[in-house]
Amino acid sequence: MSIKAILTDIEGTTSAVSFVFDVLFPYAAKHLPDFVRQHAERADVVEQLAAVRADSGETGADVERVIEILLEWIAADRKATPLKALQGMVWEQGYQAGQLKGHVYPDAVEALQRWHAEGYQLFVYSSGSIQAQKLIFGCSDAGDLSPLFSGYFDTTSGPKREAASYQRITQAIGVQASEIVFLSDIVEELDAARQAGMATCGLAREGGELAGHVTVNSFALFDPGTF
Repeated sequence: MSIKAILTDIEGTTSAVSFVFDVLFPYAAKHLPDFVRQHAERADVVEQLAAVRADSGETGADVERVIEILLEWIAADRKATPLKALQGMVWEQGYQAGQLKGHVYPDAVEALQRWHAEGYQLFVYSSGSIQAQKLIFGCSDAGDLSPLFSGYFDTTSGPKREAASYQRITQAIGVQASEIVFLSDIVEELDAARQAGMATCGLAREGGELAGHVTVNSFALFDPGTF
């Protein structure tokens, strides 16, 4: 069965891990405290602060304690959905102010544009929030790439290393799992996608193999027509 949709990870796949860890995370850590203080009564922020309290088990935490928890989560690289949502709000301000530009590898830009032109549906699945995903591609150093994508998925679809998450995504996309190919640099994610019935391709940009999966070191070397 031929591939109809391409689902891609971001960190280490379309974009450098260093952009997230050396640019985005420090920016959020620096600006998040004041953002939370200034917008603590805004409805969408209120919702996420409540989720932080619930997730941490500190339901009575005041705003300053919630900020401490968020900074602890950032330092630990915790994949917490309310943290990702709040980081996305902070990054949005940075992108709008021109202080941030999303990094996307040139080979990924070229391939995504080509695949879109060839009629493939393109989707993103990343542990970063959907808002953050849209910002990386919408405000990228290659311009606005958002028209290329048909949809975005984050941890609200489930953990990236569990097959059930990819089953939910398959249902949302609306094609057979075997008609979707998932691209990632993490073998456990690729394993989970395969368990859900998807085709897989590993990105090993520094070389090497992702065990059990077709592996390339550049988007230019991946041809979805061969799956």
